[in-house]
Amino acid sequence: MVIVTGSAGFIGSCLVSKLNNKGIKDIVLVDDFSDGIKNRNIRNKSYLEKVDRKMFFDWLKQNHSDVEFIFHIGARTDTTEFNMAIFDELNLNYTKTMWNACSEYGIPLIYASSAATYGDGKLGYDDNHELIPRLQPLNPYGISKNEFDKWALKQDKQPPFWFGLKFFNVFGPNEYHKGRMASVVFHAFNQAEKGNGEIAKWRNSEIAKKNTDGHANGTVRLFRSHNPEYPDGGQLRDFIYVKDVIDVIWFLMNHKQNSGIYNLGTGKARTFVDLVNAVFSAINRPPSIEFIDTPADIRDRYQYFTEAKMKKLRSIGYSKPFYSLETAVEEYVQGYLVDSTYF
Repeated sequence: MVIVTGSAGFIGSCLVSKLNNKGIKDIVLVDDFSDGIKNRNIRNKSYLEKVDRKMFFDWLKQNHSDVEFIFHIGARTDTTEFNMAIFDELNLNYTKTMWNACSEYGIPLIYASSAATYGDGKLGYDDNHELIPRLQPLNPYGISKNEFDKWALKQDKQPPFWFGLKFFNVFGPNEYHKGRMASVVFHAFNQAEKGNGEIAKWRNSEIAKKNTDGHANGTVRLFRSHNPEYPDGGQLRDFIYVKDVIDVIWFLMNHKQNSGIYNLGTGKARTFVDLVNAVFSAINRPPSIEFIDTPADIRDRYQYFTEAKMKKLRSIGYSKPFYSLETAVEEYVQGYLVDSTYF
């Protein structure tokens, strides 16, 4: 059997679908299953059982001999949360316990790191292990991810093979529950659709409580640039479709060598204006964009450019092309958001 933590969340639930599509159904789902909206992500999926994340290590102690692989995707991902103790518990220490258990029981491990570890990008976006101790993340979330990466690289006792994946800006189906932490694509669609006189079909009373941003006139709001090197909306991100993410995870699961920490982006940064234009194109509306000031409390921690160096992943044999931004946005909007469907 295989384990997926964060299995009711965004990337985790998409991974469960990928495994199901590959014929793998002996899956144990691990998460906090108290959020009814999030639990919709695992409807109609095949799995053996659900285990609460607080009970997981007791469960693993009793069942480790049957476990073939662990995907540790679960984490606290709120970049606006500044209570470091929360991240120490849910990201750093929980993942250390996971690593030690996999090392002791001989279970391969893939875990989620983050591009937030790169901070303001002054040191670049190269996934060379020698760079990791020098990185200076801008928020507690990024710090927690980098602290674990640093810790993992110092360990003599390791899982039989392992991969830490620095996710860049991931978007795609199954993020209805994420509220303000959902992708810019999701929020842009939510705002743009209001110009059609109705909100998308997914907008029921429960979900609406988590997704209330935007104007009623169908205009998408983006942060104004406070850096003279970038025009408004010209801030750059490496946006990656979640289906590319799970394809890479599937590849690494079967690759079984070259353990280490890897970037997971497309390797091509695009502007927020590019992204929003793609959303409007997907709903056949002309773009309407308004720029607002970046909130003062996050302005000094705002990233103006991220772009994954992908040479390392390519060098170990991953050759599949990534979705273009326009193709991915069109599929996400037309195939999922318009009809409120799940992957």
